[in-house]
Amino acid sequence: MTKSFAELLQARQPAPVPTPEPVAALAPRAIVRRAPAGLPAALAALHPVLQRVYAARGITEAAELRLTLDRLLPVSSLPSVEAAAQLLVQHRAGRILVIGDFDADGATSTALMLRALRAWGFSDTGFLVPDRFRFGYGLTPEIVDLAAEQAPALIVTVDNGISSVAGVARARALGIAVLVTDHHLPGAQLPAAEVIVNPNLTGSGFGSRALAGVGVAFYVMAALRRCLEQQGLLPTDAAPVSEFLDLVALGTVADLVPLDANNRVLVAQGLRRIREGRCVPGISALLEIAKRAPAEITATDLGFAVAPRLNAAGRLDDMSIGIACLLAATLDEARLGAAKLDELNQERRRIEADMQALALVAVKGIDLPRRGPRRHGLCIFDASWHQGVVGLVASRVKDRVRRPVIAFARSGDGQTLRGSARSVPGVHIRDVLDAVATQEPDLIAKFGGHAMAAGLTIDEAGLDRFSGAFDAEVGRWLARGAPDDAIQTDGSLEEAEFALSTAQLLRDGGPWGQAFPEPSFDGEFEILRTRIVGERHVKLWVQPARSKASFDAIAFNFLDDEVREPPAGRVRLVYRLDINEYRGERTLQLMVDHLQRLP
Repeated sequence: MTKSFAELLQARQPAPVPTPEPVAALAPRAIVRRAPAGLPAALAALHPVLQRVYAARGITEAAELRLTLDRLLPVSSLPSVEAAAQLLVQHRAGRILVIGDFDADGATSTALMLRALRAWGFSDTGFLVPDRFRFGYGLTPEIVDLAAEQAPALIVTVDNGISSVAGVARARALGIAVLVTDHHLPGAQLPAAEVIVNPNLTGSGFGSRALAGVGVAFYVMAALRRCLEQQGLLPTDAAPVSEFLDLVALGTVADLVPLDANNRVLVAQGLRRIREGRCVPGISALLEIAKRAPAEITATDLGFAVAPRLNAAGRLDDMSIGIACLLAATLDEARLGAAKLDELNQERRRIEADMQALALVAVKGIDLPRRGPRRHGLCIFDASWHQGVVGLVASRVKDRVRRPVIAFARSGDGQTLRGSARSVPGVHIRDVLDAVATQEPDLIAKFGGHAMAAGLTIDEAGLDRFSGAFDAEVGRWLARGAPDDAIQTDGSLEEAEFALSTAQLLRDGGPWGQAFPEPSFDGEFEILRTRIVGERHVKLWVQPARSKASFDAIAFNFLDDEVREPPAGRVRLVYRLDINEYRGERTLQLMVDHLQRLP
């Protein structure tokens, strides 16, 4: 008999302690400041806050802050990219079918490639997205059979394919050529595609292994445009490849890949196009329905306002809706798609809220930090969960318990579970799964992913055994570094640094994102008064210790079924500086990420 999520956890956790604290009120084990070894002389001309923020993120030269297109790694330095361009040119007269993933990275990759191909004279192109609930991830043999009904001469995978050994073999058997473009880590066996472009292939000398799937697609299209131009095949009014950087920015931010120097250029240049109103109608429509002003858009807005709406299609319905929105030729057409995506996102939020509530109720009573044996990695499962939303639940629970989490849902075949894993800094989750698969080869049917997120399939009967192996392997990773629930900040701010100008400097100093985190600070405050906003959010007026000044702050989703009252008295906050814009007035606001009550 299948156990419920709570029963599974109870079987693997110490008994609940009396009167447990709610998870939302738990303090982290440590607040670790990102202390740079020293402030490089090259940053001396910058504002003091920016100096230490950049230094803590490894910036040592002022040139690293120049995010212009000439700073991009050369297109030709990505292995096999020129061979990919030649393969595309060879099939210019035939049908080319792009097969993407069902997330925002896959959708933007697909839209980018189709927009480029159609703009440059490839008239017979189409796309296909696997139904995650019927076929699962990647170029499977079943997807190839479905694709074969369109009689393509060439299949191009975007954001998938590196693990599709059987699918590529099926395509080759049917006489269909395959170009794999992907960024996920390869397994022991590579598919026998005509060409594979992946910065993470063994022996790759490319300077950025952190490219998202849409970044790889961008480089392939850049090589294709050059190849067409050299052969005299490029239309005279052909769009430059830079025209597609808005899609690159969205997909890169949405996929949570590390913002290394190369990705920061791609995102910065894409944001620049969006701010100037030079983006595809689909992005404009999604920003409009999310009530975000394009002129003020940041990477955070892409990650928290646009990407979730796009991802909702792949989670609950069909990512073709999202791709069609990004391919729309007019704003009116795009608005129809954006409205449908917004509707799906609202449904996704309702489903996720129910799943998350069940998960957190179980976790809070039996898995408290500092009390008894501690699990390093959590596996959570309930028979009622929706497989399209488990990734979000894993992410939310990971944020609350501050350690790696895998959320599982039934796959629909009565035997297997599909899991989505989310990790914390210092634990490469795909490598954790690889180690478990090596130690116990029969536990994981298939898996893939990267450092912070991964997916896997296991037999439901093996969940208990997998949970123990996963916990042990995460524990080995965590033994090498800081506590898994430590929070890193950029230290405290001086009274004069609590200013609108500082917030604007930090906003302009991005893009911020994975591995190049948005600056956050910590300090002690006195709460002067509070007000509940929208049932779960708390508006605060706070005064820093040893200061007479006071500031607005907001703690989103602070209240829940366990925490029913706003905080009061002395607290320690981890916060970010933000600009609140209301009726044309701009004021400083602290965005509270963590709150610890003090005696």
